[in-house]
Amino acid sequence: METLRSHNPLLSLLFLYLLQFSSLSLLSSAYTLPNKYFINCGSNSDVSVTGAPTRNFISDENSGSFSLFGETSSVSDTNTSNSSPLYQTARIFTNPSSYVLQIDQSGTYMVRLHFNAFSSSKKNLSNAQFNVSASGFSLLSNFSVQNLIINEFMLTINVSEFIISFTPTQKSSFAFANAIEVFLVPNITDVSTPPPNYVTPSGARGTYDGLLSQALHTVYRANVGGPLITPAKDTLWRNWVSDDDYLVTPNAAKKSEFHSDRPVYQTGGATEYSAPDLVYQTAKKLNVNSSAGSNFFNMTWRFNVSKNAPHFVRVHFCDIVSTSINDVLQFNLYRYSKFSQNIYPYNVVGQLAVPFYQDFVVDSDNSGFLDISIGPRNDSIIKTAFLNGVEIMEVITGLGLVTEVKKPPKKHLFVVVGSVIGSVASLLMLVVVVVVCLNCKRAKPVETSVWQAIPDYGGGSSYVSTTERTVNGFPLDDLNLGLKLSFQEILFATNNFDTKLMIGAGGFGKVYKATLRNGMKVAVKRSEPGNGQGRPEFHTEIIVLSSIRHRHLVSLIGYCDERSEMILVYEFMEKGTLRDHLYILNGESQKSSSQSELSWNQRLQLCIGAAKGLDYLHNSSGRGIIHRDVKSTNILLDEDYVAKVADFGLSRLGDLDQTHVSTGVKGSFGYLDPEYFRCLQLTQKSDAYSFGVVLLEVLCARPAINNSLPGKEENLAEWGLFWQKKGQLENIVDPLLVGKINPNSLRKFGETVEKCLKEYGVQRPNMNDVVWDLEYALQLQQTARHREPHEDSTTDASWVLPVPAIQQLPSHSIPIDEYDIPMDDFTDTSRLYAQGVFSMLNIDDGR
Repeated sequence: METLRSHNPLLSLLFLYLLQFSSLSLLSSAYTLPNKYFINCGSNSDVSVTGAPTRNFISDENSGSFSLFGETSSVSDTNTSNSSPLYQTARIFTNPSSYVLQIDQSGTYMVRLHFNAFSSSKKNLSNAQFNVSASGFSLLSNFSVQNLIINEFMLTINVSEFIISFTPTQKSSFAFANAIEVFLVPNITDVSTPPPNYVTPSGARGTYDGLLSQALHTVYRANVGGPLITPAKDTLWRNWVSDDDYLVTPNAAKKSEFHSDRPVYQTGGATEYSAPDLVYQTAKKLNVNSSAGSNFFNMTWRFNVSKNAPHFVRVHFCDIVSTSINDVLQFNLYRYSKFSQNIYPYNVVGQLAVPFYQDFVVDSDNSGFLDISIGPRNDSIIKTAFLNGVEIMEVITGLGLVTEVKKPPKKHLFVVVGSVIGSVASLLMLVVVVVVCLNCKRAKPVETSVWQAIPDYGGGSSYVSTTERTVNGFPLDDLNLGLKLSFQEILFATNNFDTKLMIGAGGFGKVYKATLRNGMKVAVKRSEPGNGQGRPEFHTEIIVLSSIRHRHLVSLIGYCDERSEMILVYEFMEKGTLRDHLYILNGESQKSSSQSELSWNQRLQLCIGAAKGLDYLHNSSGRGIIHRDVKSTNILLDEDYVAKVADFGLSRLGDLDQTHVSTGVKGSFGYLDPEYFRCLQLTQKSDAYSFGVVLLEVLCARPAINNSLPGKEENLAEWGLFWQKKGQLENIVDPLLVGKINPNSLRKFGETVEKCLKEYGVQRPNMNDVVWDLEYALQLQQTARHREPHEDSTTDASWVLPVPAIQQLPSHSIPIDEYDIPMDDFTDTSRLYAQGVFSMLNIDDGR
């Protein structure tokens, strides 16, 4: 059994799904067998392995097509008489190390890892114990080798770099590899096909979505009715074993062979890459001609698999049994005894000797066995059944936190010239940086203390390599495993990601309105490959939201991180984003128009709520969290129009006593703190600046950046400050608010905006002061005299209470309770524009 499991790669299982789920553009007619990557580990010479065609495994010591990082060494087999040259050398890893391969095309890739536990003068490879991961997928855990083993995986890769990491499980242990194969799977169909059927041991059935988003590990590949097929005779260097050892009742089967030259391959169906000719030229059919009267009801193959785990199964058929197309042959395919499927070859391919296959995903039960059976049907003219091949692959679930390792490579002669050129460029860049930093230090008021710089592990790549167990300053150990949801639960809640439930899409991925089993309405945000955000942002949002709770912060209900899936589940915010209630953008012209029916009281209350949420993040959460992406699409409204801050993927953690973090710039254009952008110093006051832009959005009902406007009006922050400093902010308010804002309230609001948008963070207010100022603006608005309908709507400042000297008020000394502002001003909300969306649904800038 172990020998079979070690030599049974599975590459053909998912060809029909590639067009639907990946960006692979190769057509079968244009596909040529790949020449990379085939790596001979631990050797200084290349090795050719015979096959169709020959594979050339290149040395990992002097290749320029990939990189090797980490502390490694090479060993050689002391006894070379009984093994291929490919298995006579190995690369040893005593510390976490990685191969980094440049991937020039996204798609589904085959990954084969070769291990041969020989003994050398330096190491006995059978003593190795290690983990293997590949760009976020944990492939092997606590792995050890006693003989020759080839492990094979199918992975969907959507990044430019593919990283395979080897990590010893203990300090005294080590890892090794003899050879590595990584190559693209061909796309062999021009049509999309639905997801495979999904079957449970109890007989429940459905469809299995998201298969390619998970890692798939080969378990079995059997040539039914035929002999062993070695990699040298397979179209994609696979190994097929005889099925004899898996037949429950060997006497129930008879062998059948096809004596023509080749099977007849049809366009859009199985091809020579699905399985080699030899698989389709042999079969086993039901023994129905026994002279002893021992006819059998069915044939059953039993495979030993992991207990209670999903497995992908592909069964291959080619009707080489029927003698005439007029003989209608139908039979049943069984998975366990409670599920059957009608196999009607003529209905599928329309002629004899044409290969096809059926796919399904089945959950194994607690027995650890998976049974596949075929049997005749009563409505078939010929009472028999046949099978040509079986492939089984385990769907690996339960993604662990994988730390990829990349270290600076060794210097080689061929990079000397580039290094010299790079040094000159670096000197020029250094001059620019020094000038900018001197300008920052000279012009900016001195801060009271300095934080220690925290490395920034955020970014837009799907997977970020680091040797620290931190993400954006947060320790990965802080993940709240109690919030983890299974992928099956997500499929249930979203009805298999029904497109009718999709309510938007943003920087992270698509968002669905969903219902959990307990009836709770939630928003499910599912990451999509290549969307610009990745695992660091995903982990950050989980860490932040699982450790905080506040009336004005969106609550995290759960998350799912099985294999490459990154899914976040939040409370459902019925009324969508704040921007949805302010203005709409008109297509490609980017012109905006006000559509808000929110009163000025309502807008102030929403701003107050969002400011309270940010104040809690900064000062009351115990974590000193900086949001770093405050904008109107990240402020959401629930069914009662309570504002809540959302989207913490870019957040950073610091101590409450510290003043800034040195970090790369992240955020959204139009909202970025200019001091942060210029000097790379992130502070809580950076959020205050972004919030100041939001306040102007609320007042003016237009986006932060509008390229359709004249140059001086394009940037809302600059345009708003221009009119505020002239004392004429009323000139740019939302037309729907003209004559409806108390001038004193507007004056206080404008002063708050101006303070938030100060050039230097030390001059800006903290969010507690912002809350106080906005509440004061609300109180000033509520002091306005009630006017009869016949009276002029223009506000007359002569009857309004004078505004006290605001700068003399100790705004920070008045405690503000987060529930002290009533929400009863929302008396007419039935006509408000409401769209059930969540988080980054309408983001078109920044992230």
